[in-house]
Amino acid sequence: MQNSYYGVTGAMVTQFNRLDVISNNLANLNTTAYKRDDVVVGDFKRIFQEYKDEMPLKDNTKEASKFMNASVVRVPQIVEQYTKYDQGGVKNTGNPLDFALKREDAFFMVETPNGIRLTQNGSFSINNEGVLTTKEGYPVLPSTYFQNQQYITIPEDGELRVDQSGGVYNREDQLGSLYIVQSDDVKSLLKEGNNLYKFKSTDELTQLGEGNLVTQGFLETSNINPVSEMVGLIETNRLVDMYQKVMKSHMNDLNTEAISKLASTKA
Repeated sequence: MQNSYYGVTGAMVTQFNRLDVISNNLANLNTTAYKRDDVVVGDFKRIFQEYKDEMPLKDNTKEASKFMNASVVRVPQIVEQYTKYDQGGVKNTGNPLDFALKREDAFFMVETPNGIRLTQNGSFSINNEGVLTTKEGYPVLPSTYFQNQQYITIPEDGELRVDQSGGVYNREDQLGSLYIVQSDDVKSLLKEGNNLYKFKSTDELTQLGEGNLVTQGFLETSNINPVSEMVGLIETNRLVDMYQKVMKSHMNDLNTEAISKLASTKA
């Protein structure tokens, strides 16, 4: 009996975790360049396809126990959580400090208190010292940063212009180039919040210096499809409800069995 509960409880925990992922996606629907997360649930699809025509299970029947016994050794669980790096849409802001990358595997490099990180959020600012930064105040690194540790500095009366290769200009004078890299293995990147990604090693990054890489005055939107996420949300809630009914039915069976044994003992 306990094993049956383990199976159903594990399935419910899996769906609650999936619900967290979907909710986080929806919360970041309007976050610039946000990339949606998804999960892979081990063995659940096969079990659900086999029993879906019998759902929802009726209370006070043996069908709930049948379902749990069939799945006890195959407790559904999240075997992988991953990020989908498909590009979102592009919106015109007209702001010279906004930049949209044109490749889904391309990233800006920024310096944070925790070290160098990657981001695809090209909504930048200029701080009081004239340094080009993210909205959080992290310096946006130039392509020469590892040679001279110098940031991109914009003159107070400057007119910022960035070409498609990432070259940064004050009118016609080049100030440097944005450090734009390609991740050779995006699956190895770790999300850290604030649209930042931690990479394992610079060996996994390839610097991109030329080509059609970035557009000034535009921002990439998130790649989240709200309709798809809402469908997933409804599906997950229904599955949670199904497992609750299974547990209730199983508990009723246990109570009935206990009462029967108690009555026969007294008799």
